[in-house]
Amino acid sequence: MTTPTAERLTLRPLGPHFGAEVEGLDLATATDEELAAVRAALVDRKVLFFRDQRLDDDGQVALGRRLGELTASHPVVGGVDEAHPEIYALDSADNGFADVWHTDVTFMPRPPLGSILRAVVLPPTGGDTSWADAQLAYDSLSEPVKELADRLTAVHDGNREFGYYLAQRRGGKGNVWDGELVTRLEPVEHPVVRVHPETGRKGIFVNPGFTSHIVGLSEAESRAVLDLLYAHLTKPEHIVRHRWRIGDVAMWDNRSTAHYANRDYGDAHRVMHRITLRGDRPFGPGRTDG
Repeated sequence: MTTPTAERLTLRPLGPHFGAEVEGLDLATATDEELAAVRAALVDRKVLFFRDQRLDDDGQVALGRRLGELTASHPVVGGVDEAHPEIYALDSADNGFADVWHTDVTFMPRPPLGSILRAVVLPPTGGDTSWADAQLAYDSLSEPVKELADRLTAVHDGNREFGYYLAQRRGGKGNVWDGELVTRLEPVEHPVVRVHPETGRKGIFVNPGFTSHIVGLSEAESRAVLDLLYAHLTKPEHIVRHRWRIGDVAMWDNRSTAHYANRDYGDAHRVMHRITLRGDRPFGPGRTDG
């Protein structure tokens, strides 16, 4: 079943509410109207896949600039080369793995709005990526758990994953993020439930990759609540999984998803190039965007 969403844009839904493949669209030559439809579909379906694309690094950056304001490659990790400081290379030969559920860069005050990922080198088999729908997961929580989660705030900390890299490989000088040079990773607080700034929908906004604890709870209480939310977020009913081919591009709304890249391909080589769109400061129920 395919669903037309705008002139010349057709979606093949991958689940009842989440994920879609965009058919017949060349991202390198898409019109402004087509990309506006892609942008709207991204908010609605949360993760989109595009097969048989012809983008190189220049084309990926150009596409990102048409969809929003690009960030640096990452707060800590440098760009793929001097000509493309916006591209973050996830290279398995350089420990470029993402085999933990996470939402991109939540350890900064303003995490990215969204990400665009392109397959560059793929293993013969394996290396699939899965995405979880944080809004669908929130909607299917019981009402008492929703009421609890709505009131909670969590700490996100990038030091476990990137502190050593910043100190040892970058000499304590990362990239410019939100106008400031990153020289250390200060833990930040975000609501456990994020209100999407475009739709008003609520979604679970904690992740095992970067969330360290919940403010005001004991260590045992925090771990119990987080484990409950993580288990619920990653239920099969909330997941879409993508098997990559060269030429594939994935695009996701970082405000309403988490994702996980399988590390199941042994010594085979896998390289993915990612760019991110500048986001806003997360806000929760009963609070305003700051």
